[in-house]
Amino acid sequence: MRVRETSISGLVEIFPRVFEDDRGFFFESYNEELFRNLGLPTNFVQDNQSFSKKGVVRGLHFQNAPFAQGKLVRVISGCVLDVAVDIRPESPTFGKHEIFLLRSDINNMAYIPEGFAHGFAALEDSVFSYKCTNLYSKISESGILWNDAELGIDWGVENPIVSEKDLVLPTLKQLFEKQDL
Repeated sequence: MRVRETSISGLVEIFPRVFEDDRGFFFESYNEELFRNLGLPTNFVQDNQSFSKKGVVRGLHFQNAPFAQGKLVRVISGCVLDVAVDIRPESPTFGKHEIFLLRSDINNMAYIPEGFAHGFAALEDSVFSYKCTNLYSKISESGILWNDAELGIDWGVENPIVSEKDLVLPTLKQLFEKQDL
């Protein structure tokens, strides 16, 4: 397993070792000992999976404490543009984002720590899977407007399909003004 550090502390891309032959392929998407040795979290308590049609944008979502979540994300089939935004007020990269192109043909993954808003755009029909370090709590869920102009995220999708809920999320600036941080 190979890990690629990003420009934002704690946010990494993971490339598992894939064993292929004429029958297909095999890889470990999670191995507690290996993750521990790489300095990655090993305590995942919930697995989630979604299907998104090409053009769907989901996010930017996160959970507030005490239900903040780290996420190990990957695409089981398809391809997504995965986005993580640093929302840690004390971080030197607060408000910056990183983009991962997660593809099922290379089985790459990303680890998104607590303190990040997360979203993705389905560049093709895609099955998306993620392991979480904390349980979901409806009262702790929050988010940032997916197309916040100050974030400047290029989602790579023309005419995105966005949920009503995601269309009314606050901008990053509005969110943190509201929280008085």
